[in-house]
Amino acid sequence: MAEERISEAEHAVMEALWDRSPLTAQEVCEAVCKPRGWSLATVKTLLSRLVSKEAVGTEPDGKRFLYSPLVERSAYVGGESRRLVDRLFGGRASSLFAHLAEQEALSDADLAEIEALLKELRK
Repeated sequence: MAEERISEAEHAVMEALWDRSPLTAQEVCEAVCKPRGWSLATVKTLLSRLVSKEAVGTEPDGKRFLYSPLVERSAYVGGESRRLVDRLFGGRASSLFAHLAEQEALSDADLAEIEALLKELRK
């Protein structure tokens, strides 16, 4: 994928495609339009932008196109996570966790999950 960032609106379209693909523009709209008050034209614009960013590919299907993600969700999340840590926490993930802990944004379940992950990583 090109280094162009995916907007929040484009991310909603990507989530629909990661959930199930390939999809037509109409099928993407069925997944994302109603809760957001979007139209089919809005979805087509977002799909066009994602195609130009090389995040989504197209395949002709008669008079319409089928859209599929070209970037895996895990790769996208990994890149966004790294950018967040780099931009806000000087590249240190421990600073992110410290901030969340200080703001009481971590539940006991979150802390237990993090502890289990750390134990697994240390093996």
